[in-house]
Amino acid sequence: MPPSAAAREDSKVLVRKTLREVLVGREDPEGFFATCVSALGHQETRSQFLSLIQPLSTANGPLHSTLTSIYKEYFSKNEDDELELALALSLLEMKDQQLSTPNQESQPQQPGDRPNQLTSISQPQGSRHTKLADVVVRRKNNNLPQTGPWVKANRPQTNQETELQKSTHVDKYEKETPGTSQNKSGSISKQDTVEESDKMMDEGDLNPSGKPTRKMNRRQRRKGARQQVVGLPCSPSALPPVLLWFRRDLRLWDNPALTGSLEVGAPVIPVFIWSPEEEEGPGITVAMGGACKYWLHQALSCFSSSLEHIGSHLVFFKANGSSLHTLKELVKETRARTVVANAVYEPWLKERDDVVVSALQKDGIDCRMFHSYCLRDPYSVSTEGVGLRGIGSVSHFMNCCRQNPGSALGAPLDPPASLPTPAHWPQGVSLGTLGLARMPRRKDGTTIDWAANIRKSWDFSEEGACARLEAFLNDGVYRYEKESGRADAPNTSCLSPYLHFGQLSPRWLLWDAKGARCRPPKFQRKLAWRDLAYWQLTLFPDLPWESLRPPYKALRWSSDRGHLKAWQRGRTGYPLVDAAMRQLWLTGWMNNYMRHVVASFLIAYLYLPWQEGYRWFQDTLVDADVAIDAMMWQNGGMCGLDHWNFVMHPVDAAMTCDPYGSYVRKWCPELADLPDELIHKPWKCPASMLRRAGVVFGQTYAERIVTDLEERRSHSLQDVALVRKEFGQYVDKRSGCDLVPLPPRLVSQALGLSHRDGGVVTEGKQFLLPVITRMEFKHQQEDPDADAASNPYNAVLKGYVSRKRDETIAFLNERDFTASVMFEGVQRKERLESNHRRIEGLPQPPAPRGRARRTPTAKDRFSVVPGGGVSSVR
Repeated sequence: MPPSAAAREDSKVLVRKTLREVLVGREDPEGFFATCVSALGHQETRSQFLSLIQPLSTANGPLHSTLTSIYKEYFSKNEDDELELALALSLLEMKDQQLSTPNQESQPQQPGDRPNQLTSISQPQGSRHTKLADVVVRRKNNNLPQTGPWVKANRPQTNQETELQKSTHVDKYEKETPGTSQNKSGSISKQDTVEESDKMMDEGDLNPSGKPTRKMNRRQRRKGARQQVVGLPCSPSALPPVLLWFRRDLRLWDNPALTGSLEVGAPVIPVFIWSPEEEEGPGITVAMGGACKYWLHQALSCFSSSLEHIGSHLVFFKANGSSLHTLKELVKETRARTVVANAVYEPWLKERDDVVVSALQKDGIDCRMFHSYCLRDPYSVSTEGVGLRGIGSVSHFMNCCRQNPGSALGAPLDPPASLPTPAHWPQGVSLGTLGLARMPRRKDGTTIDWAANIRKSWDFSEEGACARLEAFLNDGVYRYEKESGRADAPNTSCLSPYLHFGQLSPRWLLWDAKGARCRPPKFQRKLAWRDLAYWQLTLFPDLPWESLRPPYKALRWSSDRGHLKAWQRGRTGYPLVDAAMRQLWLTGWMNNYMRHVVASFLIAYLYLPWQEGYRWFQDTLVDADVAIDAMMWQNGGMCGLDHWNFVMHPVDAAMTCDPYGSYVRKWCPELADLPDELIHKPWKCPASMLRRAGVVFGQTYAERIVTDLEERRSHSLQDVALVRKEFGQYVDKRSGCDLVPLPPRLVSQALGLSHRDGGVVTEGKQFLLPVITRMEFKHQQEDPDADAASNPYNAVLKGYVSRKRDETIAFLNERDFTASVMFEGVQRKERLESNHRRIEGLPQPPAPRGRARRTPTAKDRFSVVPGGGVSSVR
């Protein structure tokens, strides 16, 4: 039956609408021609197509020529080819009619219910008819009913459907979320997806058993996305390409810049520009140490492979003078009119990006920077309505974010199924030319492969990040709240390197953490700590090398290079410290608790400057982050905004993180045969025990580089008290807290002025703010010469145990410790119990045999050993 006049008019409206899409770059010429064949029919397309595109001959000559050549090639085929294509189209129309019936829509799809008839038709490889039929299939599949933005990714696919996806070229983001748009400032408008996602987050999808199925849907979603492989390359387009500038956002999932480049509707050229001079910035930042460079090399290799799977690839460049100069050369070579990137927040890199954007915009280039590296843009966080009291703490920062909320986080973005490719690619260099993974050589010419253990310990790909996140949310997250400090068990996520290099977005991590069955607040607060570190770095650009508290710049740090070298190599003679430093050197990582242990030992006991620890961490950590490391080492070094209110004891901290010695045995195998109760203090072992274990101090294991820990702590406290007394103008007389000069941005916020006026306000003035100060320091200032033992606020933190965790040590100590306590707390509890029994007239309980008691000759007042071992230790 011939189509009615109304139907023909609707078809022409569809064709004109599609033609507009071609003009703005959202549709390719072949797709437009396939739409004409599908909507108008074979005969009408033959007779009317040339008249439809006639206006393009003057408005857009290249596009008119391309469409004319497609038309001529298509209708130059013989009748057999045309009949073959007509048969394929008719079969698809019949199948669509079946799918459009109510019965078919209401029933779940089963494998084999939807055969792809095109696969049974023999056609020449690479025939244009095959491509057009595939495009028609894509058009018709887009009309299928969908209930949400993720239905297509979650729906089980037949093998034939998967093959069909492989042979089509379409932007998944535009296909599945047509309401998505993104403006130049980086804000995301994705109403349909956000509303659906929020509904899933708040209510959850329940299976018949009543259990939430979010995690299964998440895994299916990822699996379905990975199966989409592009087989049809984009046809060359007359539109100028988009330069997609990658820095530390090496992922396909939830990448706003990647999605923003697709919205331009032009070919995309992914580029990576390596400029080591710009990465380092001013001062001594060590922004890219050896371990970080090696990870970056491996991550770039994996990410380039991921781009190849969606029909594109990453082009590498070594900056010729500067990134701006390289970008200008690329713009000139490719004739690109748009540059897209995700923002970075280190102050020197932010200044670099501002210069790049300004210079390119003067040349008429559209530059778009998107926000994704942190949950909150650190330059947008304000203290208005909160004040400055408690600044530096994560609680104050979270209050600032709640009081001054920015744009909504929104739902994570899906990866694209393909990237439109340009007609001509720029000439780049090989990844090895960047020199990121260059290994040193010995005099005989052999290579020193110091990264061998790092390669064995990590999967550097985006898939590896997702797999590690899934493994953590399925297992380790349940122990994270109480046992994240354990070094002898994998109770932490190990996701920090993937976050640093952008292989996992913080929004995706938060989204999955909230969707997990176990949602520990402690784990979610880690992302707030990360944002806090970047906020501090934007306020204090010299955070990596300059102490924030002026008096502490005058501290008399030790200059013993032998102690520093022993700490770096894990030869201090303290097994817990040595094990952590060896793990760092071999794998490029250690958990947060162990970082506190080794930092406390370097600062409080070796009395070496915190900058030395910061520089070593930056060179050896695979997750070396300038903002986080600088904030942590400043706080540990007594001069940050938020003093640590504790000092980790190098022996007693093992009660928390390694009560059975498993961690020490793994990284210090020379001590493996020592018993659990003495493995963390081998110097207390009798000579016979050392002989049986094969331990010889100074040969198989290092001697302790310092022996009197209490004396070292006292010296450290006395020096702090002296500098605070010398610089009394930086100490608040009323509260005893340290005073820190405020940066102009905070001053302008506090006075209610704009940031631009801040420089005028602070000209010739210095605004001081009281900040959190350790009670131990306040008390020490009253008597600077007192030793640490006499200070009632002694901050040395003893490890703690519970009966559920470690029944052996709990039995020996006869106490169920529920928090981090010092030995004085135990004595106070015993005294209260004894007084109660005396008042009530009850007999005193006999001391149990084998009770733990202090060693009479120990200089360390917190040393506790089992009672049965005292005679042998002597």
